Amino acid sequence: MIKSKFFLWAWLAVSMAVFPVMAEGDNAEPATPSPSLYDRLGGLMPISVVVNDFLDVLVVDDELNRNPAIDAARKRVPVAYLKYRVTSMVCQVTGGDCEYRGRAMRETHQHLNITENEWDRMIALFKQVLAKHQVPEQETAELLDIMASTKADIVISKS
Repeated sequence: MIKSKFFLWAWLAVSMAVFPVMAEGDNAEPATPSPSLYDRLGGLMPISVVVNDFLDVLVVDDELNRNPAIDAARKRVPVAYLKYRVTSMVCQVTGGDCEYRGRAMRETHQHLNITENEWDRMIALFKQVLAKHQVPEQETAELLDIMASTKADIVISKS
């Protein structure tokens, strides 16, 4: 679950800040932590722009909306609300100071009967948006890894 992975990551980050790793030797300096994915993405503003563009592409996609459950959800849930929720989630899981307060991925997606093909289509659209915004390869890979960690909770149907 994203929340538990985030809290584990946050605990490790806090531990590293409180108990920095020391190099061997008398004059050792604390290790400098590398910037978070959130910082490397540029913070909340660029994340919100990418999420905005991604959802604009996602919610009108004919291939995804052929699934009646997805189509019904698109008509029921305001896009602005989705953008807010997804932005806060991405902010949190990449190391920002936002707090996602939405439902768990399984609870949110289970009734949509999302297939492997629909998952693959969503990933393809996400990659296109990341490329449009020139998100570097390393950060793209990390974002895709985060998304992959949610797949088991989202993809219900194999067809």
